[in-house]
Amino acid sequence: MDNETENIREAYLDNAATTRTSDAVAKVVEEMMLEDYGNPSSKHYKGFEAQQKIKEATEIIAASLKVQPKEIVFTSGGTESNNMALIGAALAHRRTGDHVIASGFEHASVYNPLLSLEEFGFKVDFAPVDEMGHIKLEELENMITDRTVLVSIMYVNNEVGAVQDIAEISRRIKAKKKDIIFHVDAIQVYGKYRINPKKEGIDMLSVSGHKIHGPKGSGFLYIADGVRVRPLIFGGGQQKDRRSGTENVPAIVGLGEAVKEIYTDHQAKVEHLYGLKEHFISRIGEVPGAHVNAVGSGSPEDIRKTAPHVVSVSFDGIKAEVLLHALEEKHVYVSSGSACSSNHPGISSTLKAIGVDKKLLDSTLRFSFSVNTTAGEIDYAIEQLKELVPKYNRFQRR
Repeated sequence: MDNETENIREAYLDNAATTRTSDAVAKVVEEMMLEDYGNPSSKHYKGFEAQQKIKEATEIIAASLKVQPKEIVFTSGGTESNNMALIGAALAHRRTGDHVIASGFEHASVYNPLLSLEEFGFKVDFAPVDEMGHIKLEELENMITDRTVLVSIMYVNNEVGAVQDIAEISRRIKAKKKDIIFHVDAIQVYGKYRINPKKEGIDMLSVSGHKIHGPKGSGFLYIADGVRVRPLIFGGGQQKDRRSGTENVPAIVGLGEAVKEIYTDHQAKVEHLYGLKEHFISRIGEVPGAHVNAVGSGSPEDIRKTAPHVVSVSFDGIKAEVLLHALEEKHVYVSSGSACSSNHPGISSTLKAIGVDKKLLDSTLRFSFSVNTTAGEIDYAIEQLKELVPKYNRFQRR
């Protein structure tokens, strides 16, 4: 171990689950809670002040996507954004069609709302993916019928980091049926790439704040002007009747600050993440029986075709949960899949979809990085894996 690694005694490598709230975000959230605490619907100065703060945050977020501020709806996070997009759009357009398509490895906050649509009489189909996690485009096209109203595709998969060609998917589905609504779950990609919904043909796009060093309980849904979405929450008519309830001003302002930060010196941040991923993959080969999933040959060229911050690794002969807790004792923090589904453990549909060997399905961990992650943390984690994997492999083979 080098000197930097010797001084490290903790490695937080679970940034796809959540990120540390940045100091600047925490500061503005506190200020909003203690000073600018007015209700934005109030007709006095305090209300106006709060409304102005929301306006400023909305403009920052809209600018990051090159869209109009009126196309941004604030939510409580990614799960609500996905539910609002899928259920809201499907119900608003049910007279024109009752068929919805998604990929075969969507997050639970997409998969479960889609299943709930079946109770309203919708038919839901799931397009297959290849071993790299890419949608099989011809099969997706063949699924589209004259009853298809909505297609939802995850931009970056949260477990293996597969990246979809969203612009090409949009082009193909809209060539087949021009009025299809195209929703994109961008929760793992926003802040990592620059996204342009207008150019990429995206009608709705979901984002979560706590994945980009913003507050938990913050998020937004981009809804292109002209796309009808039935509200899920009714009440005082806030946010132009699209999402009622007093706006969470501290969370919204904190989210705006996080967006401003994450897209400042953005390319340098992306290069930092890819550097970490390449370093991790170059060293994980030192761990016996470790297999990296969905990165092709593992070359720098193939790695850069995947998301910069997520690596999925399977370990021969060791249960993921056993290794996860062994690492935890060494203060290395990772996930065995989507943290949002940790209370409902089971075999990952993502790993099955990309064809991971059946023997490895429950032996896979996710390592994920942020702008705060250091190479020293990765080296520390690798050293712990080199010690733990042979030990637990021998134990479980007895």
